Amino acid sequence: MAKLHIIGGGLAGSEAAWAAAETGLDVVLHEMRPVRGTFAHQTEGLAELVCSNSFRSDDAMNNAVGLLHEEMRRAGSLVMRMADRHKLPAGGALAVDREGFSQAVTAALAGHPRVTIAREEVTALPTPDWGQAIVATGPLTSESLSADIARAAGQEHLAFFDAIAPIIHRDSIDFDVAWFQSRYDKKGPGGGDADYVNLPMTEEQYRGFVAALVAGEKTDFKDWEKSTPYFEACLPIEVMASRGEETLRFGPMKPVGLQDPRSTSRPHAVVQLRQDNALGTLWNMVGFQTKLRHGEQVRIFRTIPGLEKAEFARLGGLHRNTFINSPRLLDETLRLKSQPHLRFAGQITGVEGYVESAAIGLLAGRFAAAEAQGVFLSPPPTTAFGALLAHITGGADAKTFQPMNVNFGLFPPLSQVKKIKGKDRKQAMSERALDDLSVWLEKSTPVENRI
Repeated sequence: MAKLHIIGGGLAGSEAAWAAAETGLDVVLHEMRPVRGTFAHQTEGLAELVCSNSFRSDDAMNNAVGLLHEEMRRAGSLVMRMADRHKLPAGGALAVDREGFSQAVTAALAGHPRVTIAREEVTALPTPDWGQAIVATGPLTSESLSADIARAAGQEHLAFFDAIAPIIHRDSIDFDVAWFQSRYDKKGPGGGDADYVNLPMTEEQYRGFVAALVAGEKTDFKDWEKSTPYFEACLPIEVMASRGEETLRFGPMKPVGLQDPRSTSRPHAVVQLRQDNALGTLWNMVGFQTKLRHGEQVRIFRTIPGLEKAEFARLGGLHRNTFINSPRLLDETLRLKSQPHLRFAGQITGVEGYVESAAIGLLAGRFAAAEAQGVFLSPPPTTAFGALLAHITGGADAKTFQPMNVNFGLFPPLSQVKKIKGKDRKQAMSERALDDLSVWLEKSTPVENRI
């Protein structure tokens, strides 16, 4: 049987390689690091997390991304297995020790008998004589390969900017000011209800902070970048601040559900920090992705009460993110219509988020194996897998296509005569999804590979 070539060793590429290898294909995973680095990656590890360390909500019954977590676990996901193994306290979210997570994914793939890791840059799309290939190069596709993808697609890439939040050393936080608490004391997967560091602001402090963000010196754009839109779910903190003085209080700095037990007054706004490594020595600023210049970040963020002497392990940054118009270009199995030996996976397909990227990688790997074995069965649209896949391969309007996180709005409506609303509706959708997923996995997984 011919080998499957996968270009890109991020979350999607790693997941695709594992899924295909576990289903019986021999895989060559091409990763250009360390031969060629990027301006966002810090290591040569596979599945390195370059932005947040959070996989977001882990609530499978009330949150669409939590449901996707559970579907991936049941489908044998490598990413979810290692995320669970290296999880950190994060309230109701699933956050991971980024270094331990990447090392574990790398070791698992390097030790798989059907996977070969090739450390080399692929500068052009694989030709048909390579056999099946999956392009999972993500938002940091190299210039030469990006240009070749654009030529193959017959149109320019769409693009947006993605920003990185700063990370702070725990021992530089003033805990005479800060306190530990999860919003509404909600318990997380590990049982903790105080997983976040909270930094309070008075109204006067908040208004001064917003003014400083708006006036702060930002990173300059190159001419070719100036028309690139931001992704609305990952706006830089200063862009949010520029949209109105109260915007941050209804976004990442909302004070609801938080109260310093040492104080009788409620904060006007709150900055939250989330644990970033297993040792608990590093904490990232939740929702504080930024394009402020580094010197400005240090100056402005040290005005936050409790961070006056903050030491930064990493400052925020900005990178250009690219994706293709998948509804126009890809078929229902993620193949490029004009060159069906090629599949695309991950963020480059127009899904947004770590988990969504890995999920599309998992599907691409399974689809490649199914094609090689002459059997194909698509996941039902009632599942998180199927809803996300349907959206990017035809459910979205190609004329206005933008990156999308998984959400219950992508799922077919419930068939009950009586309308179900709120939390009951989400739970009913989740129950239906998991029931339908079980049937799909039973039919689409070879007997010898069933878990």
